[in-house]
Amino acid sequence: MRFHGSYRPDDVEFLLKPIEIAFIEDFARKEALIQSGQRHYSEMLSPEQLPSAPYMALFHRAHAANRERLARDCLRLTRLLLERHGAALTLVSLARAGTPIGAIVRHLAARLHGVQPAHYAISIIRDRGIDTVALQEILARGHAPEGIAFVDGWTGKGVISRELNTAIARFNAQNRLRIDPGLNVLADLAGTAARAASGEDYLIASSILNATVSGLVSRSILNEAIGPGDYHGCVHFTEFAAHDLSRWFVDDIVNAATRLHEREGEPPPDASSSRAERAAVSRAYMAAALRRHGIADENLVKPGIGEATRVLLRRFPERVIVREAADERIAHLVALAGEKQIPINIDPTLPYHAVSIIRNHKDA
Repeated sequence: MRFHGSYRPDDVEFLLKPIEIAFIEDFARKEALIQSGQRHYSEMLSPEQLPSAPYMALFHRAHAANRERLARDCLRLTRLLLERHGAALTLVSLARAGTPIGAIVRHLAARLHGVQPAHYAISIIRDRGIDTVALQEILARGHAPEGIAFVDGWTGKGVISRELNTAIARFNAQNRLRIDPGLNVLADLAGTAARAASGEDYLIASSILNATVSGLVSRSILNEAIGPGDYHGCVHFTEFAAHDLSRWFVDDIVNAATRLHEREGEPPPDASSSRAERAAVSRAYMAAALRRHGIADENLVKPGIGEATRVLLRRFPERVIVREAADERIAHLVALAGEKQIPINIDPTLPYHAVSIIRNHKDA
């Protein structure tokens, strides 16, 4: 049976294997296992908790404040993908942050351009590559290799876009294909995406929730439960169904984008910065941050609102750095940090609105 999580069948199909897993509740222990190399992060999962009522109020406030910007960028991304792939477009979102964006783009392509792309969500894991079983299934269903477009929400340091490029280059060579390895995102902070609607660090509201805005699925899992012919795994949090916003979020942005398109037509290209400029800023910041904080492993530094939020939701942070504490765009981060008693540092020179530093397990 095909798996759609809590989405409708015409939103997305997850090429993931729902599994059961023993959750690791001790964040410090989990962090020590990851950083010591005893376990890969993809082998383990922490339990997810439903957000508090005050946090959900922050989510809805953030979503309302950023709805039009997000809608405009989804229009931009849809147009960029259609210009690149045309009617052959097949959307392959990277689970799970890319899935809401892929679902929105899928509906906008159909509603505004008369193109009906299939949309699949598959797994890619840092240092482990992309799920080739899922990719082979997409091709086996008759989708043209040249129509495949990989979609995610944003880039932070560019780790996933580089992982994608490496994995697809290998897959193409092994299968004599020419799938475009470029990543397509709403916000390209790292300057590593092939196509991006924007280069600015802004609050994509889906980034500040977990499963309840991503089809009730966990991030992807690759452990001993996944056999050679299996898709990468996930946990399906059916117990959160009463609190699910996945369909609502897609519908709300699709409707906002449709109204915007009717009022203004196609949005002009983003002119905030060039890809090369963003890449230079990212490299300079990472080098400076590693020196300043005495960090050897760049995986402990997570720049941008989306990445900084994810650290607070599922890792063991040492501190959060923000450009301006009173900024409404990071109000949810301030709230989360307060709940978890994580210190907040202010740096007016920060090139992003927020950065999270993961605690070194040796210091924990």
